[in-house]
Amino acid sequence: MTASFATATPARAAEATPVTQAAYLADRLRENPVHVTDQLPRELPRSTAPDFARLAKKTGVPTYVLVLPAQSSTDGRQLLGAVHDRLNRDGLYVLVDDSTVAEATAYGVRVPADAASTVTTYELPYDAGPLRSFGRFVDVIAQGGEKATARAEAARETYRDDEPAEMYIGPSDRRNQSFVTGILLTGMPLLILLVAGYAGRRRRRSGAGRRVPRWVVPGAAVVTAAALTLTATVVFGQTRSSAAEPPTPADLSARGGRVAAGLKKDPVYADPESPRVLDSRQLDRLRDRIRDFRRSDGGGPVYVSLMPQTPASESAGDSWLFAAAVHAEARQDGLYVVADPDDGTINVYNYGLRIDSTLLSLDLPDAVRFGDSRADEADDHLLGERLDTLMTFLDKAPRTDRPDFESTPAAAPKADEHTLPPLFATDFWPGLFVGAFAALLLSGAVAGGMWIAGRLRRRDPAPEPTDVLPLTAPTQPSASYLRRTAYTELTTLISEFTDPDDRTRAWDHLDAAMLLADGDPDRARAAGTAPATLVAVIVLARAGRAALAGDADDADDADDADNPRHDLCCGVNPLHGPAVSRHHVRVSAQGNSRRLLPVCEPCRDTAIAEPGGIPGRLLKLPDPSLGNSRVPYYDATDGPLTAVPHGIARLIDKVRETAGVH
Repeated sequence: MTASFATATPARAAEATPVTQAAYLADRLRENPVHVTDQLPRELPRSTAPDFARLAKKTGVPTYVLVLPAQSSTDGRQLLGAVHDRLNRDGLYVLVDDSTVAEATAYGVRVPADAASTVTTYELPYDAGPLRSFGRFVDVIAQGGEKATARAEAARETYRDDEPAEMYIGPSDRRNQSFVTGILLTGMPLLILLVAGYAGRRRRRSGAGRRVPRWVVPGAAVVTAAALTLTATVVFGQTRSSAAEPPTPADLSARGGRVAAGLKKDPVYADPESPRVLDSRQLDRLRDRIRDFRRSDGGGPVYVSLMPQTPASESAGDSWLFAAAVHAEARQDGLYVVADPDDGTINVYNYGLRIDSTLLSLDLPDAVRFGDSRADEADDHLLGERLDTLMTFLDKAPRTDRPDFESTPAAAPKADEHTLPPLFATDFWPGLFVGAFAALLLSGAVAGGMWIAGRLRRRDPAPEPTDVLPLTAPTQPSASYLRRTAYTELTTLISEFTDPDDRTRAWDHLDAAMLLADGDPDRARAAGTAPATLVAVIVLARAGRAALAGDADDADDADDADNPRHDLCCGVNPLHGPAVSRHHVRVSAQGNSRRLLPVCEPCRDTAIAEPGGIPGRLLKLPDPSLGNSRVPYYDATDGPLTAVPHGIARLIDKVRETAGVH
């Protein structure tokens, strides 16, 4: 067999037309009603096939299960239909990918397949894993049509807006748990000792109170430490970061062995579990080119693997590791070409031919390795055409004096990569030191914080100076910030308003702001007031204070771009205060959408020096129609705030129009 692998090229007459994906899978189901691919050992080892078979028996009907990698170019329902046509057996056909039940169709049997798929989709989080997903699917099938339909409707209604909580945590989450455990394990007991010691000294100095036995405080600290340790092991009891079962050595070597065996029969191995990307003509031409290269001066064997490279494979998606494993299994030197039918990448690895391996890794044209825009749009990524170009590149590649070999690739992640580190490891030890330090500082920090908070509560609030607003105003203000600022600005304007007969400037601003607050300044800090309303109150109050101070421009100067524009506030972020000019600014990070807006001095400088920085300076408010998402303030509301870019006067008119005041 080894000799034939080294020298034989299949004769054209002996070549059989490659079987289609559906025909190959139908043959596998004919042998066993459950077929688990060998391409996902890190997420779904082949050794889980008996578990799928055990679950499939619960459906009560003949059930055929295909567990395959997710394939974006394949329609699952069409694939199941084609497999059924070739297998010619009625029953429930289920397609499972590396995360969930992807498709299910019943042929000749009455089962609630659609309802079961809906329940599986809505009731389980994305990290539940394919085996648990299939288990939930068959449980719903076993309930029957009426109950399954009702359960599907209930699941859709329950999880319409909120997905179920994740079932697993990652290594970073475990490190956080370890860190918190370490902090609590030293911080809490030490805090008990420090606080109790401080309280004891105060009692001794005052001579009041009954003396506590010496053992009580240390005993309480020890009991607290023991309780925290026990609680942490229960609350943070997770041991794995995924539902994936650990693969066996046979699981990890199955795919490489299959490809190597296929290459012993044909220098081009097309994965039969994947959609076909080379037609018969392209295969024939590729074999001819390989045969000619082998016979050329300085040439040799070329072995092409049309095989998806997924992160869940034994090589973790690394084509270099895959090629090295196939070469080790085949025990034959040559050029190993790995072409991925899913993403269209082509990589070449040299094991023993007189071609510089660096040339293959660095000088291979991108159009061959990655393809171009045409390849991206084609379902087959134009692999036939690009592999033909690759053979031309190899024909012209300069030969070296001696055979070259690839270096050893970096090892793949460990097979059982989903095991979490122990709780009392990793960041647990730094947490111990942080906990001790925090306990030492906590008493003083709390006392100092309370003193500062008391001082802040006693101090009368004052608005920020206008010249610092562009530097301090947030772009995504919280509701508490808007309520606090609106109340402060409005009450300050009221306190500064000394001329009730001035109804041309400041009075109009105050009147409009009070309309928005329903005549009560306290409404500005009441929960439930819309963010857009609060921003409008802030803008009007600040403009009114500027008018009182005599800083507003006359209406005749409204179009003078050289003077400060106190009749306009910054249209990029109205919280920035007065505008100095109008400017065409970019308002979207995508594309080149622009608007003519009044801008403050910092925003004008940004618009000139760094136009792409303006979208990040835009005031964004919550959009009720989009949940928690934020959009530019002029898109977040259809209320008076939309008039801000047109000037304070227009804002006042808009407020009065909205309130029905003339």
